[in-house]
Amino acid sequence: MQNRLDEIFTENRNPAQFAQKYGSYLGEVLSKLDYNAIGKMIETVLDARERGAHIFFIGNGGSAATASHFANDISIGTRVTDKPFKAMALTDNVAILTAVGNDDGYEVIFTKQLQNFANPGDVLVAISASGNSPNIIHTVKYAKEKGLKVIGLTGFDGGKLRELSDIKIHVDTRKGEYGPVEDVHMFVDHLIGSYFNRIVKV
Repeated sequence: MQNRLDEIFTENRNPAQFAQKYGSYLGEVLSKLDYNAIGKMIETVLDARERGAHIFFIGNGGSAATASHFANDISIGTRVTDKPFKAMALTDNVAILTAVGNDDGYEVIFTKQLQNFANPGDVLVAISASGNSPNIIHTVKYAKEKGLKVIGLTGFDGGKLRELSDIKIHVDTRKGEYGPVEDVHMFVDHLIGSYFNRIVKV
C-alpha cells in the first residue's frame, strides 16, 4: 500500500499544491492525536520536576534531533532555576555514543547511559517512528526493570514501543511517513514547552 505522501505527490506534482496538501494531511493526522495522553505526559513531567527526578530522552536519526530539542525546551527553555526540570537527551554526547557503539554495540548506546544516571522514579521518553528500533526497545525494557516510567512517542502502527510504554502518544500514519510523524512529535514538544513556560510561572 502506498503511503499517503506518495499519493499526494502523484496527484499534486506542482510544488505549491504538494505543500498545501501536505499541510492538509498533517491537520488530519493531528486531529487523531490522543490529547489525553499528552496531558498525562505533561502531568508526569511536572511530577518528576516536583520530586527532583530526571527526564531522559532518546531517539535515532530525526528522532534524536527531536530528543535534543525536547530536552532543550524543557530544561533550558522554561528558564526555571529554583526548581528546574532535570531533562537530558542521551543522544547528545558523541564521545559516549561512539565509545559504547564501538565497544559494546549500537543496541546499548542509551542503556549504558541509563545504568550510570537513572534511578527508580525517573522518566524515560522514547521517540521512534517505527517503534521497533532495537536500541530503543532494549533501553525501554531496561528502564521498566529499573522502575522508570516510560513515555513512548510513535508513528506508523506503533511497533513494540507502543506496547511497552506506560503513556502512549501515537501518531497514526501509514508505514514510511516519517515526515508527518516527526512533525507531530515536534508539535507535542512545542505544545508542552508552551504549557510549561506558563504553568511554572503561575
